[in-house]
Amino acid sequence: MPDPARLRDSTQIVVPRHAVEGIRERLEAEYTVTVVETETHCRIIGSPVEIKAVNDYLARQGVALA
Repeated sequence: MPDPARLRDSTQIVVPRHAVEGIRERLEAEYTVTVVETETHCRIIGSPVEIKAVNDYLARQGVALA
């Protein structure tokens, strides 16, 4: 049985809310993801393939990922 934490890591990215300011619309337009905002964080949810592509895109935009 797969480890739920490992599955979560491959299907979502959690970043500070300010990290996606100005690029959220582009993320949702170019990638098949859902962006959920809380008071302090943004959770980007999608398939493992889409999350990998978004991860690469965010890195190119200078967003620091843990």
